[in-house]
Amino acid sequence: MKLLLVLLMSVSLYANTKQKMFTLYQNNKYEDVCNIGYNNFSSNNKDEEYISLYAFACLKSDYIDRLSTPVAMLKFSKEARSNSAYFSVILMQKKMLYHALVDGYNLEKLELPTTDYILSKVFDFYSKIGKHESRLFYLFEDQNDSKLTYKLYLSKGNKVDKMVIEEFYDSVIIKKHIYW
Repeated sequence: MKLLLVLLMSVSLYANTKQKMFTLYQNNKYEDVCNIGYNNFSSNNKDEEYISLYAFACLKSDYIDRLSTPVAMLKFSKEARSNSAYFSVILMQKKMLYHALVDGYNLEKLELPTTDYILSKVFDFYSKIGKHESRLFYLFEDQNDSKLTYKLYLSKGNKVDKMVIEEFYDSVIIKKHIYW
């Protein structure tokens, strides 16, 4: 009887966690969803809906490095594989752009898939510059909205530099994305 009660409680907690994450996600509380998903991942690592919800929340809150595990685990359905491919493109673009900024790697000859995510947009802009001398920052104008611009630069850190993308609308900063 005690085993049944424990089982029912754990199923209820699981359902409550996933529902709580979904509700928070709908309310744009992406960082909260990412952290809850991260903290409860091991007990939900077979649920591709849970993993996708967790990964999209981490993406929207700029915790891109947390996408590596979902990329490897999302494989059993068509939608899951599609999500995995989407996350892997963004994760790779982050790594390549960082490599280019820190180490001077030339991205010009790379032809990679892209996404609508901010990092992908900036990656595409940067890779079109071609071989060039390093700059303190890069400014890119959105192709669909001339009032929207992106500033890309490195911020010096103690152990590792951070890659920063600032989004501006009419010269007013609307969001700042920081990646290592």
